[in-house]
Amino acid sequence: MNIVLIGYRGTGKSAAGHLVAARLGMPCIGLDAEIVKKAGMSIPEIVELKGWTAFRDIESERVREFAGRDNVVIDAGGGIIERPENTEALQGSSRIFWLKASVETIVARIEGDTERPSLTAGKTFTEEVTEVLERRTPLYEAAAQHAIDTDGLTPEQVADRIVALWRKG
Repeated sequence: MNIVLIGYRGTGKSAAGHLVAARLGMPCIGLDAEIVKKAGMSIPEIVELKGWTAFRDIESERVREFAGRDNVVIDAGGGIIERPENTEALQGSSRIFWLKASVETIVARIEGDTERPSLTAGKTFTEEVTEVLERRTPLYEAAAQHAIDTDGLTPEQVADRIVALWRKG
């Protein structure tokens, strides 16, 4: 059984994922890093050269690959839940934890991030986060067995909560 962390960028998936993996003696797989490795280029380059659909295709391929593993922590990209087949592949072999945060927290954490291209054209960063989060929230809720609000929590506190819920079963 795997642990999968889903949620919007800036909710703490990467930081908490590495801590959870270390505490449980499991490897941590960063799905975005695996996509970059597979494509041989950064995510902004993939999107610029090939488009969002091609990026999502590579993402789905990597999801299928890693969903078939056992006892790994998967730090999933924020948009992984936009394709039902990704959620279905992960739910069969994983416990899914949705890390969530307020728009204000997300914006404060990632406003300067240049590793991801814009998801919406002509919007301010806050408007983009709000719009995408509104669309994705029902998908995150439907996919996850557990939800953890990361507002005001350190990555260590988030990891503590994930590990406690994991051990409860």
